Amino acid sequence: MSAGQVDTHCPYCALQCGTRLSRQDGAGSVRVQPSEFPVNRGGLCAKGWTAPAVLDTPDRLRHPLLRDPHGRQTPVGWDTALDRVAERLRRIRQEHGPDAVAVFGSGGLTNEKAYLLGKFARLALGTSQIDYNGRFCMASAAAAGNAAFGVDRGLPFPVTDLADADAVLLAGANVAETMPPLLRHLERAALIVIDPRRTRTAELAALHLQPAPGTDLALALGLLHLAVTEHALDRRFISERTSGFDEAWQHALAWWPERVERVTGVPADEQRRAVRLLADARNAYVLTGRGVEQHSKGADTAAAFVNLALALGLPGRLGSGYGCLTGQGNGQGGREHGQKADQLPGYRSLTDPAARAHVAGVWGVEPGELPGPGRSAYKLLDALGRPGGPRALLVFGSNPAVSAPDAGRISERLRALDLLVVADFVPSETARLADAVFPVTQWAEEEGTMTSLEGRILRRRRLLDPPAGVRGDLEVMQGLAVRLGRPAEQFPAAPRAVFDELRRASQGGLADYSGISYDRLDSGEALYWPCPQSPAGVEAHPGTPRLFLDRFAHPDGRARFAAVDHRDAAEPVCAEYPLTATTGRVLSHYQSGAQTRRVDELLTAAPEMYVEMHPDTAAGAGLTDGTTAEVRSRRGRVTARVKVVKTMRPDTVFLPFHFPGDGRANLVTNPALDPRSEMPEFKVCAVRVAPVGREA
Repeated sequence: MSAGQVDTHCPYCALQCGTRLSRQDGAGSVRVQPSEFPVNRGGLCAKGWTAPAVLDTPDRLRHPLLRDPHGRQTPVGWDTALDRVAERLRRIRQEHGPDAVAVFGSGGLTNEKAYLLGKFARLALGTSQIDYNGRFCMASAAAAGNAAFGVDRGLPFPVTDLADADAVLLAGANVAETMPPLLRHLERAALIVIDPRRTRTAELAALHLQPAPGTDLALALGLLHLAVTEHALDRRFISERTSGFDEAWQHALAWWPERVERVTGVPADEQRRAVRLLADARNAYVLTGRGVEQHSKGADTAAAFVNLALALGLPGRLGSGYGCLTGQGNGQGGREHGQKADQLPGYRSLTDPAARAHVAGVWGVEPGELPGPGRSAYKLLDALGRPGGPRALLVFGSNPAVSAPDAGRISERLRALDLLVVADFVPSETARLADAVFPVTQWAEEEGTMTSLEGRILRRRRLLDPPAGVRGDLEVMQGLAVRLGRPAEQFPAAPRAVFDELRRASQGGLADYSGISYDRLDSGEALYWPCPQSPAGVEAHPGTPRLFLDRFAHPDGRARFAAVDHRDAAEPVCAEYPLTATTGRVLSHYQSGAQTRRVDELLTAAPEMYVEMHPDTAAGAGLTDGTTAEVRSRRGRVTARVKVVKTMRPDTVFLPFHFPGDGRANLVTNPALDPRSEMPEFKVCAVRVAPVGREA
């Protein structure tokens, strides 16, 4: 590999496609080519091909910014910015206590950043108030996976295993737009797609089940019912490797096909066909995505699909299984190493005395110095600036002004803070609200590791130096920690040093990285966690590509069925708000759009906010294709261009969530939380639509 090129990975989704970056003679613009990495096999989506464009976007942040007395964000030097922020953090902590300062992280941060951010919050700031935007993405499937299997790894098998599948059920996952290279592994399988919309993925399916938004749990219960009545159960697997089936069946018993059809709109014969496709397959998988999870009952819905997979004997069998399609680039690693409200590195519980003792020992402090669990993401954001809530917030790699539910309310909370600090590489909508902004490196300018949706640890490699005036997130944390009285060596700024500490902190945990090193990764080893440290003189642990082949991670080695039942969405439709709005991603954009909206090719493909609706729905509201509509809920309103789509359900409208300003889909979404995962209900809210300027 020449000095002018590196092998690394795409900065976007959790598929983490392999790429080769290069610059002619080590200078000029960055060129990207897909590599023959197993998950993408020489393919990339439009976002991956255009990723280098964000590196030199014209409005790239290149200097720290502080808000001056006139309210303007003004460039300053690094020492000035760090000194000022540290001084204000000290004052707020002295006057209001350590929990008056909060931290909000991201599933896009490298493992090293996510790990050090959790340590920074708990040691340098002494606060319990830390969570991250992954609470909005994967939390429900994580809760279901931990309960069922004893461990949460999105895919407990390599992506390449899917290529031998005969049937794959995709529930709430539009992979043709969210991670297109994954389709290369699904070409052989008969796809069963569950989605309220006729998505690009649904168009490829052998069978598309189109339930009303918010009824996936009823449908999953009905499929389990049919697995029993159609004699599709793997009774030996259930007997030998699971527990709790009888209790789960007592709930599914009441969901016969015709009742499910009345609730969901999915015809009974299509339900039967779906179960038969899975049961007759030699190799089959059940895969879930955000459409299953982002509900006030998302954890139970994910658990119901796990139940279906267990009933068919899929998990823990070579060539079959259950998996969650993790979304963000480091959505897997980001939820393992301590930036969650209730978590310590290695996927340890913050309330476990043994876990606290282990991590405190690695950090060189007493266990009692570690704060307890704090507020989860939405509760944390909603508490900002309120009595008893945080008065300062540090945001790393996230854009909650666009991505949080009830975004208008959350933007008000951000403005109510005494101090908002944002570390980012572009002036996101959240950064524009900040009192202090730290310009930080992008993916091609830094070293580190990421953990893909299949639990494989990958090396992010630097091709070029960052612009003058830009620093890494680790340097920002170190600079603040030192100014807050911590020794510099406690917060190393070198990624390799941070990873070596992460290895020790994770040792013995569920997500054990202790046997993984930069040297092993750089030598080309494919390492999946858990990968424990081998004793001296013993061959290095090879990692664990496939979990559960011998036993599940519960003490008794068995997987556990969940006794769950359907309940309605938190906000039903009514005469005033007669339609259901659901949200999602589109091919050209990613997350809040802060990166992709800065790429001309991607913005041209999807330049503005729009709302999809059925022709009859549009006509009933006095709207036609291309006109501008107002979509209003109890919380706010969105302005969007109308797209008339014949395959939409007449009772449903769709809003992509990538756009800013009055085009923010999350101005209308419902922050009702799942009681188990505390995931907000992004996928269902009651709305009405009308032409702009004319209320319905």
